[in-house]
Formats: sequence, structure tokens, C-alpha cells
Amino acid sequence: MKVIPQAIPDVLVLEPRVLADERGFFFESFNQGVFEAATGLRRSFVQDNHSRSAQGVLRGLHYQVAQMQGKLVRVCAGEIFDVAVDLRRASPTFGKWVGAVLSAENKRQLWIPEGFAHGFLALSDSAEVLYKATDYYAQQHERCIRWDDPALAIAWPCRQAPLLSARDRNGASLEDAETC
Repeated sequence: MKVIPQAIPDVLVLEPRVLADERGFFFESFNQGVFEAATGLRRSFVQDNHSRSAQGVLRGLHYQVAQMQGKLVRVCAGEIFDVAVDLRRASPTFGKWVGAVLSAENKRQLWIPEGFAHGFLALSDSAEVLYKATDYYAQQHERCIRWDDPALAIAWPCRQAPLLSARDRNGASLEDAETC
């Protein structure tokens, strides 16, 4: 596994070793020992999530204020622009973001640590996203920051206004958000 550092050092792009030939391909999408050796992180994953989104759907920016979740995100069909926003008040990168294109083709994964908000934009006709979480989903602790908050200035590659849920349209600004 190749680890590709990002502008926020705690966020990592992981590129698996892929065995491919005329028959197709094979790769380990997750191996605890390889993950720990490559990243230096010891995390237990307790929940796997799978979503499907049409082109132009933007999900996020979501996070939990208790039972914070680290996430290992990958795409099994299509392509997304995936974003992590640092919400750790004591961090020198508080309020900063990083983004990466994840696709079924590039097979890359994004490690998003606890204390970060997460969101993505579906770039392909549809996109299926799988992610492992280090803690359980807890609706009572879930929060949302506006995807278009000027304080974040995320450079979403939108061709038109994204399709949003009511919750995502009504997210808080970073200034007003409950953070970690």
C-alpha cells in the first residue's frame, strides 16, 4: 500500500497494490496489518456504510460531536470528489480542508481521522461509496456544516448547483458550528 500525504498531515490518501491482467483485477480493499504498518495508525473499525448517489449529489459536511468517527472511504463504482475538514479547535489546521478524487478506476481510499467533517460530490453518472467507521453512527450527536460556507472556501468541482438534502441545505456555518 502506498500512502500519499495530504496538506493536512493527519488525512491520508491510500493507494492499494492492484494485481491486474486481461481477466480483470484483484486487490485487498482492507487489511488491518497492512493499514497499521503503512499509516502507523491503530484503529478498530466497527461499522461499514454504503451509499449510492446520482451525479451532482453533494453529501455533507457531516460529523459527530461525540462518538467521533474516523472514516476510511473508497468508491466501488463511479467517481467522487471527497472532502475532509479539520474541526479540531486545538489543531493548527482547524477550519482547513483537503479534497481528493476517489474512483472505482483509481481504487484510492481516503483516511479521515476523528474530529473531521466529511462530504463528497458525485462526479460520475452515479457513484457508490463504501466507508469504514471507527465508531457507531449516533443520530443525536450528528452535526452538519454548510458545504458552501465562505469561511471554508471549498473548491467543489460543481458544473451546476449540487443536489442536496434538506439537512445539508440547512447546515451551520463553521463559525456557529459545534466543533471538537
